[in-house]
Amino acid sequence: MPNWLDVVIRSILFMIILFLITKWLGKKQISQLSFFEYVNGITIGSIGAEVVTGLEQKISLGIIAIITCAAIPFLAGLLSLKSKGFRGFIEGKGSIFIKDGKIMEDNLKKERYSTDELLELLRKKNVFQVSDVEFAVLEPTGDLSVLLKKENQPLTAKDLNMSVATVKEPQTVIMDGKILDEPLTTIGRSRRWLITELEKLGVTIDNVFLGQVNSYGELTVDLYDDKLKVPSPQERPLILATMKKCQADLESFALGTENKEAKELYRKNSEKLQKAIEKVSPILRN
Repeated sequence: MPNWLDVVIRSILFMIILFLITKWLGKKQISQLSFFEYVNGITIGSIGAEVVTGLEQKISLGIIAIITCAAIPFLAGLLSLKSKGFRGFIEGKGSIFIKDGKIMEDNLKKERYSTDELLELLRKKNVFQVSDVEFAVLEPTGDLSVLLKKENQPLTAKDLNMSVATVKEPQTVIMDGKILDEPLTTIGRSRRWLITELEKLGVTIDNVFLGQVNSYGELTVDLYDDKLKVPSPQERPLILATMKKCQADLESFALGTENKEAKELYRKNSEKLQKAIEKVSPILRN
């Protein structure tokens, strides 16, 4: 067998083996790595490269070496699930860099981080002033987790005592100009409904690069031709506008009638509708 063909076969074989091993170890191996996983990954890669290019090396020995190295983090992961101490030793522990708004200089020196590097990590979290931070910890993966002081945290619906509707994940129903039936079934829609919605937008299925249905059941599309503009969904704004018109009509009826009972009835219903409008406005606005 020619040497070049031997290298090609070895490369394909070890790519398949490394892919299967990575799938076996799980998604954690392709996320941010711990020190142990980082060293293990380098070792496996080095073994694979040596066997692929070293034609005098036996393929079987390389496979055994890779499987052995892959088994080590797998077993270490099982032990880590059962022992917190072992998990801390293998994966490392977080280091507190800012506590109660004050920088922990000793922890910075221990992790060999300069003040400039700390500021850089904060900027990556869109934090440009240390005094805005209540707590910050350097995770074992090297990422910095930041908790802003209460007054610097963005407002939420809970802070404003507002009730908001539950948001579900959008379903992709059109991809590359083709209808995906499974997502349509998931949201209880049919192809007929989809075609009707496309007609409302004035586009055909062939023109759509990507189409998604949001948690409100509205279809949004991205077209192949970026110069074409597609109107945004108007169902919710129309409902809100209709409610406001009804509320205004009730007020007008209350002012226009001389009957006291009818006037009171219109006024009460107008107030009820106004309260309903205030509750649903955050949902019905685009």
